[in-house]
Parts: sequence; structure tokens; C-alpha cells
Amino acid sequence: MNKLLLLKQYFLTKYGRRFTSREKLLAFHDKKMKKHIKIVLKHSTFYKKLYQDERYHHDWTSLPIITKSDMMDSFNELNTVGIKKEKAFQLAFDAEETRDFSPRIGNVSIGLSSGTSGNRGLFLVSNREEAMWAGTVLAKMLPSSIFREHRVAFFLRANSNLYESTESGKIIFHYFDLLDSFPKHIERLNQLKPSIIIAPPSMLRMIATWKHKQIISISPEKIISVAEVLEDLDRTYIEHIFQQTLHQVYQATEGFLAATCSFGVLHMNEDIIAVQKEYLNKEKGIFVPIISDFTRKTQPIIRYRLNDILIEKKTACPCGSHFLALERIDGRCDDLFYGKKLLTNEEICLFPDFIRKSIMIASDQILEYKVMQREFNLIEIKLKVESDEEVVKELVLAELQKLWKHEQLLIPQFHFTPYDIVTSDRKLKRIENMMKGKSNDSFI
Repeated sequence: MNKLLLLKQYFLTKYGRRFTSREKLLAFHDKKMKKHIKIVLKHSTFYKKLYQDERYHHDWTSLPIITKSDMMDSFNELNTVGIKKEKAFQLAFDAEETRDFSPRIGNVSIGLSSGTSGNRGLFLVSNREEAMWAGTVLAKMLPSSIFREHRVAFFLRANSNLYESTESGKIIFHYFDLLDSFPKHIERLNQLKPSIIIAPPSMLRMIATWKHKQIISISPEKIISVAEVLEDLDRTYIEHIFQQTLHQVYQATEGFLAATCSFGVLHMNEDIIAVQKEYLNKEKGIFVPIISDFTRKTQPIIRYRLNDILIEKKTACPCGSHFLALERIDGRCDDLFYGKKLLTNEEICLFPDFIRKSIMIASDQILEYKVMQREFNLIEIKLKVESDEEVVKELVLAELQKLWKHEQLLIPQFHFTPYDIVTSDRKLKRIENMMKGKSNDSFI
């Protein structure tokens, strides 16, 4: 690990890059991307072929869009260090089996995204990129100076050299494997007494419950949600138990995409990525991001269409940043619900946020929920409530029927089943499309 580069990136991120207007930020993106593309074209066969038209070299915003399947299908030609997909997958799968995530190919770390339907992705990160990533993360997420002692408890399905790279002097990283038992987690938390906890919201909720029941005695300075969609239901509970703002990181195979500011508002990391929007509903600010990362050369990410649904914030953030602010991450495109118009039988989609709001409006007695679309005409609902379960079911049913009526859709059958969701290594999704041919891998 290049500690000097890490520190340089830390100070550059925290103090060096200040944009006084959106226009200056976009000009910065233009300059960085043009320089980045020249370098990538020298080393990536995939991009050489894709960008044969020289017009693209002057207007990078019109370059062809690529997707995860494009990146994986052309993995060998796309990466700039000659790593073969078969060898990278083998190393990544061996790491999953042995739970030893330290092996590299040369100076490149290999990571595996957590897709749940066979559509798993590989990511490659060089030593230099690790140092830059670590410096950026530490600058944005530490509650105080990098020179202060921090004990970080990091709960994830898989460790990585990338995550270990955040260790720097007094910052000690402690990986908690989500596959380990709850008693083991409880014992380690009580011993470590972490100053920072980073975990999926379903795990954070479990930790908050342990604290509420006085099973653990910890008082972290900062709590950060990762890996799953952060629901308001979880946010409210976790913030109440720990009496602090819950922060969030939007990290994917494709990079460090967003982080919360001091006010808890999620901003895209536009100091390291350029973001373009493919609107699904412009009036409501709902879009799919197309990202370009001008810091990653080993596995270039240029005009890459993510599969996530984001909702932009309509008002300026009080922190004053010109980086794109988000109201929320709504989920995956794969988890849009679908209905058919009453008069025309036309197929239209319902955004996860519509379902979420209907559930939360229905009753404040709801502790946990999960809504799954099994077929066009079948929606399964699981509820965990404080009291009056039958009354709450009726209220939920009424709100969901109201939503379908408002959208002028054929009302499906709503079927209630017992709540039986258990936190595991699989990412929790409270709103999920289970229809054949519609579902894909979990939110990253």
C-alpha cells in the first residue's frame, strides 16, 4: 500500500477540491475524462474498438453506453493489465471458500460482487487505485482526523484487500464475516467497542436491538449503512437507539459512488466520477445513473449504465456542496413492480418507492415488512407488527389497492404470509420482483 498516495488523496479530497459552481464541476469532469480516455485507449482493446470513431474522442458524453453484461462478456479485452476472466473468477471463488481474501494477481486485487442469481461481477483494483480509494473513503467517512485512533467494525459478506487498505497508522480495521454466528459478533463487539460501525442496514438493525436489550455495550462515534437499500423504517430505529445521524455509503463493483455529508444527505462522489442521468420519471427526479470513473485505469468504467434506481433531491443541500444530492437510493431496476392498465392492458411499472410509501402510510405498528411480486396478478406481503395484526393487514391492503387504483391498473390478488425473514449473507430486499424473467442480482 502506498501510504503517501493515500495521504495525498485524503488531503486532496478533504481540503483540496472545492467547486464554487456546478459549471466548474462539469468543466473539471470534461478535462479529466478527455485525459483519462487517451490513456485507456492505449491499453484496452475493447475501448479501442468501441471508440474507433474519432468524434468520440472530443465529445465523451456521447460515447456508447456499456452495461454489466458488456463488461463481463468483454472482460479480457476491457481490462488494461491482461488478466483473464477465468483466472480471476477462480481466485475470487477460492477466496470465498477459504474466507482468505488476501491473494492477488500481481499487484491487482480481485473482488466479486454479491449477485444472487448467477449474474456476479468481477472487479479489479491496482495497488495505486487501492491507495486512492482508501484516501477518498477516509476523507469522506471518518468522524474526525485521520491521525486520531479509530477502531472500525466492518460487517460484510466478503472481505477484500480494498477494504483492508483503509488501515492507516492509528486506524485499525476489524472485519466481521456476515456468515459468522450472532453470539460471535456479540462477543467481538463487546471486546472491540468500535468507534465506527459499517454494516448493511439489516445487520445494523440487529446490532441496535442488541444494544436496546443491553446485550452489547458500545457507543460508536459514527454508524454507516452499506450494501442494502436503506429503508426509513430501519433508519428511524437505528438513529433512535444510537441517538445519532445514520450515514450511508453507496459502494458498488463499479466504484465508490456516493457518501453522506455532515447533514446525512447522500451526494454522488463527483470528485472522482462523472454522472449522467437516464430519467425514468423526470418530474419526480427518478433516474438510472450512467457513470464514468476517471480514477480507475485497471478496469475502466466509462459511460457505464448501472441497474440502480436513484431519486435526486429537489432542494439544495444545506452543506453547500455542488455534488449531485440524492433523496434516496430506491432499489434495482429489476425490482420494479408491474401492472396492466384497466382499459388498454398496457404494461406499466410501479417504482419501489410507491410500494414503500403505501406500506409506511398504512400503520405505525409495522416493525418489519417484505412485499414480493410473484405474478402480474399476485403480490405476496409479509408483516411483523406490534399489535392488532389483522387490523394492520386491512390497512395495508387498503393502501396498496388505493395505489393500483390511482395508477388505473387491474388490482391483483394481495396474499399475506407469515413474516419469516432472517438476516443472513443474502442482502435483504423488502421490495422484490420475483417474476420469472424480471428478477436479477441484489442491490450492491
